[in-house]
Amino acid sequence: QVQLVESGGGLVQAGGSLRLSCAASGRTFSNDAMGWFRQAPGKEREFVAAIRSSGGSQIYATTVKGRFTISRDNAKNTVYLQMISLKPEDTADYYCAAKAGYYSADASLYAYWGQGTQVTVSS
Repeated sequence: QVQLVESGGGLVQAGGSLRLSCAASGRTFSNDAMGWFRQAPGKEREFVAAIRSSGGSQIYATTVKGRFTISRDNAKNTVYLQMISLKPEDTADYYCAAKAGYYSADASLYAYWGQGTQVTVSS
């Protein structure tokens, strides 16, 4: 059984920062590519960022590039999403996900998902 548990969400003012964490257990985390996705009420799930299994290479959605940074600590089985310069349009439930093989922006390719953490940006 694979478990992914997000944490770090909350309420923040526009321009502020948050750091999301996703703790993985139950499988070989270091061999999985990881991604972050988000979903706002009434909208479809949206790609945010992804990182290869070894770290080092990342991809980002245009909407967050330059403001968000995805990273991972394989020794801790944890992936992070550092968010700065937050905007009200960043408000959403944020989910982490894992997949075997190459990292991807396609949510349908990810087999394992966390339960999400709420991020609300006020203005």
